[in-house]
Amino acid sequence: MSPLTLSVIAFTCILAGTLVGMLLRNKLAEQHLGSDAKDVVRLGAGLIGTIAALVLGLLIASAKTSFDTQVTQIKQLTADVILLDQLLAQYGPEAATVRNLLRGAVEAIADRIWQENSPVSARKMPYEVTAAGEAFIMKLRQLRPQIDEQRSFKDRAIQVSENIAHTRWLLFAQSDNPIPMPFLIVLIFWISIIFANFSLFADPKPIVIGALVVFALSAAAAIFLVLELGQPFSGIMQISSIPLRSALAPL
Repeated sequence: MSPLTLSVIAFTCILAGTLVGMLLRNKLAEQHLGSDAKDVVRLGAGLIGTIAALVLGLLIASAKTSFDTQVTQIKQLTADVILLDQLLAQYGPEAATVRNLLRGAVEAIADRIWQENSPVSARKMPYEVTAAGEAFIMKLRQLRPQIDEQRSFKDRAIQVSENIAHTRWLLFAQSDNPIPMPFLIVLIFWISIIFANFSLFADPKPIVIGALVVFALSAAAAIFLVLELGQPFSGIMQISSIPLRSALAPL
């Protein structure tokens, strides 16, 4: 389910909680809304608000950590690709074919990474090595060094290519959204209770209703941003693929 859809559901649930509070205010007798009842309900809502703030903080921390980790991995992947190309360039003209294959493999890697993190149906696909990647690895291992310096460049190139593969596997393993759905459901429920408390003891004047709608929209927007942060390869906060795709100029 997309972050926008979940945010709309959260906004609807919060408004429903507000409406429940208004209906209870009209149904309950005046003695049920006295100062004692008001104090107890507000204390309970304050407790729930504190817990909800802690849960929201955990969700933000989890999403931000995942986002930063994957940004770092993309940067590491890009740096390793550039380093690998430089090693092949220093190897000599014999590696020109391998360098061309590397450019095709980088495009295939970028396509696959951003595809795995787009629709839910795409993320269910098993991991597969691209044909361009296999062709590059095969040609790299087929290089026949003539001198010790070329042998050193080849060994380092193989090591860097293994680092790229390791980073690539980590990105695949982290393609799921880091936001636990049970946490999100409970958080929306708690926020709905808090808004029900707001409307329970307030006269439903236009200014009050307008303010509650704005507050509900703000809470739903916060949830939307957290969910977007948990999907770094899609949506409004997605990591750009341009640095990785443009890391290597054509030969």
